[in-house]
Amino acid sequence: MTSSTQAIHALVLVLEQTERERDQALAEQLRAQQVLDGAQRQAEQLLHYRSEYEQRWNTQFRQAGAKEIVQCYQGFMGRLQFAVDQQQHQVAMATATLAAARDTLRALELRTAAVRKLIERRQQELALAAGRREQKLTDEQASRAAWTRLSSLSNQPLPGGILPA
Repeated sequence: MTSSTQAIHALVLVLEQTERERDQALAEQLRAQQVLDGAQRQAEQLLHYRSEYEQRWNTQFRQAGAKEIVQCYQGFMGRLQFAVDQQQHQVAMATATLAAARDTLRALELRTAAVRKLIERRQQELALAAGRREQKLTDEQASRAAWTRLSSLSNQPLPGGILPA
């Protein structure tokens, strides 16, 4: 194996590694997207539940309510708001994780494309060098054939039977 083919072989190994890393990053991005989707669904459910609970409260207890019932409602609404806030925090964290996963994937896709392009260039260089070698060989063969013809002509007698000097 020549050093050029060894270099291409090494680049192919690098390409395989970057493709594996890219595939892992893609899987991580998909997982991050699923986590974000789940967190958003849960946040929406909590917001919907809070809205329904507030409507029921306003409908049932619009008239005068006992102080204990109002305190219970306020306590529950405080805990529910805390849960909503926590879930919104989870959504924000999942969004940031997804953005980081996208950035990582994008960088690995660029790296993979760069390695592919480098392999293509090296292969083109090898093909060009091989073409030049082949052309040089062909030129040398043509030159030898011409010299051989000239040489054989120089050993032939000239018209009138005279040998060239």
